[in-house]
Amino acid sequence: MKKIILLLLLISFSAHSQTNRFTGTWSTENCKDCSKEYVLTLNIAQSNSKIFGTAEITSANEKFVTGVMEITGYVYVLGEKAQISMKSKNGSVSAVLYANEGVIQFTKRGGSDLVPKETILTKLYD
Repeated sequence: MKKIILLLLLISFSAHSQTNRFTGTWSTENCKDCSKEYVLTLNIAQSNSKIFGTAEITSANEKFVTGVMEITGYVYVLGEKAQISMKSKNGSVSAVLYANEGVIQFTKRGGSDLVPKETILTKLYD
C-alpha cells in the first residue's frame, strides 16, 4: 500500500511540473497601465524547467528598438517564477518572470538598458 501511495505522489509531482505557464507570445501591447512608447514582445517555449525564445522591443522612437534578442533561462521548482537571460548584439540583460493568472510580471535584475525595469505582459497567443 505504501508503494502505491508513493507512486501516486510521484506521478502528481511530475504532472505538476509539466505545466508550461510561460509558453506562448507575451506582450505589453494590451497593458492598460504600461508606457505606450514601446511594445515588448516575448516569444517563449518552456520545456519542463528550461525556457528558450526570442524577445523584441518595437517603437516609433529609434532609441527603444532593440532588434531580436535571444532568451534562455530556467523555471523554478513550483513553476510560477522563472529566471531568464536576454542577449542581443548591444548587450545582455537578466530578468525574473512571475506567472499569475494569464499575466507575467517582468522584473529586470541587471545588465544593460535594453529593456524596461518592470512591466506587465499579457498573453497574445499560445
